[in-house]
Amino acid sequence: MTRENNMTWKDAFLTSPGPNSIKSAAGLSLKGICMGSADVIPGVSGGTIALITGIYEQLIEAIRSIDSVMLKKLLKVDLKGALAHIHARFLISVFLGIAIAIVSLARLMNYLLYHHPVQIWSLFFGLIVASILVVGKQVKHWWGSAGINFIAGTAAATILVNLIPVATPEELWFIFLCGIIAICAMILPGISGAFILLILGKYEFITATLKNPFLAQNFLIIVVFGAGCGIGLLGFSRVLNYFLLRFHNMTIAFLTGLMTGSIQKIWPWKEVLETRIIRGKTHVLWGRNILPDTVDGEVFFAVFLAVMGFIAVMAIEALSKKKV
Repeated sequence: MTRENNMTWKDAFLTSPGPNSIKSAAGLSLKGICMGSADVIPGVSGGTIALITGIYEQLIEAIRSIDSVMLKKLLKVDLKGALAHIHARFLISVFLGIAIAIVSLARLMNYLLYHHPVQIWSLFFGLIVASILVVGKQVKHWWGSAGINFIAGTAAATILVNLIPVATPEELWFIFLCGIIAICAMILPGISGAFILLILGKYEFITATLKNPFLAQNFLIIVVFGAGCGIGLLGFSRVLNYFLLRFHNMTIAFLTGLMTGSIQKIWPWKEVLETRIIRGKTHVLWGRNILPDTVDGEVFFAVFLAVMGFIAVMAIEALSKKKV
């Protein structure tokens, strides 16, 4: 008998890469909660949060571990071998946090964005500005191909965040395609999967199905959308992992450009040009960045939150360097 056949379920689980203690698993889940909170907001990407918290490349590698080797083990009914092969402990910790955030914090984040938009966007603005600096420092040199990729990333994000949502079909093939595109956006820093769904005209449609998930029609839509997300996540993670391994400097420069180009979407003060009613609430689809009309207590508080967001990211980076 092989060693894998002699493994217990506990051995298989502990063999998989991931946190080695409850404390580190809880810390990883907390980062997942931050990612999940960002993903439900049309304008902020969970991939950005993964970069800020220093787990982005680990996340891409962990998703990539769900591969043909794991599939072969499953086909041979070697379930313990399949569990040992994938980065189960890492993925469970992160996605548990993401799930907790989506279930418990989505309503709160939507409430805060609806009732206190300037303050929340100010906090995120500070977070993103600091994260651009933190991630940008990972680029070893900015001339040549890295500079070109930074400009390309900035241009791509600028075009995407300025697209106006369109009307699209509700057939299952398109829902599947939306899942693929949205999940790819969610793991790209600077590009919000929720905002991509708005552009595709399916943000309201998908979130409405989640309200009553056990209705037969809604359940089918959720399954098809989830299948698209799964295919997109497994496929796109390999593309990202390839570029991070082969062209690390250029890829990080491109990701930094994505965050830089998307920051205009997060500017707290806007003149509203177009809105849409989604599930009884008014959502801003198109706006122009402006300066506040008057400098008052609200503006000072917004600036304070932006500074706190900036400091928080810098503190996280400093702590991560100490651990290394």
